[in-house]
Amino acid sequence: MDDVEAIAALQDPVRRRLYEYVAGQDHEVGRAEAADAAGIQRTLAAFHLDRLTDVGLLEAIYRRPAGRTGPGAGRPAKLYRRSAAERVVSVPPRDYRAAAELLAEVVETVGGEEVLERLARAHGRSAGAARPETVRAERATGATHAEGTAEAVRAAGAAGTAHAEGAAGTVRADGAAWTAHADGPAENGAGAAPDGAGNEMGDRVEGALAARGYEPYREGEQVRLRNCPFHALAVEFPPLVCGMNLALLEGLLEGLGPTGMAARMDPRPGECCVVLASKNNDS
Repeated sequence: MDDVEAIAALQDPVRRRLYEYVAGQDHEVGRAEAADAAGIQRTLAAFHLDRLTDVGLLEAIYRRPAGRTGPGAGRPAKLYRRSAAERVVSVPPRDYRAAAELLAEVVETVGGEEVLERLARAHGRSAGAARPETVRAERATGATHAEGTAEAVRAAGAAGTAHAEGAAGTVRADGAAWTAHADGPAENGAGAAPDGAGNEMGDRVEGALAARGYEPYREGEQVRLRNCPFHALAVEFPPLVCGMNLALLEGLLEGLGPTGMAARMDPRPGECCVVLASKNNDS
């Protein structure tokens, strides 16, 4: 399926709401559940869900309800989950993934992991301290920070340590981008934080993570990350990219100010390799 057609399918607000709901769940979603979540009729939900499946944004599976087997169990229900396929649209054409893979290979070849992680931590720190409007602007443009790449090249003395994460981040269709601008701290705190009551610091952390494509969700006292913005690169270079990602998130927490949270490695299939947990319960 053409990537343009796939992404264009999300232009319909109801369809996009259904996609976001399904993508945000830890289980396959049935038509009735999706309809309830979107506040629409089941037949309309089925139409949009099937359209999202046709363009490759969702996958459909058939399964009988739990506990029902044998004759009389009824027809298997049609369930939906987010597709693992990535969709990319760039006008004019760009190939940042190829550049990121080359840079990552050079980092491994020259042994530049330590430099990369140091720069990633500084990059994350600047991102945490960036003004929310800067993050939104960078997200909209899908900026790749060529100036940051050049700086990393000079610092490492080899092209490979050049912020491979910046190139990989632009592969995502939502254009989520890290920001390395030294704008200074945001008013009343830093990071892209949602408004409202509740745990203000926890909301700030989750808002900053969501703005960069991690899709955070709470699990007990932990904040887990449903999506890895660097997935394609992490599959090719797991230790390198996961180490870089951990350093980025450590820096992000530092830049946000005292959060009481720490980032640590805790891989889970289908999710980001990093989890954020309270420092008091970190183990």
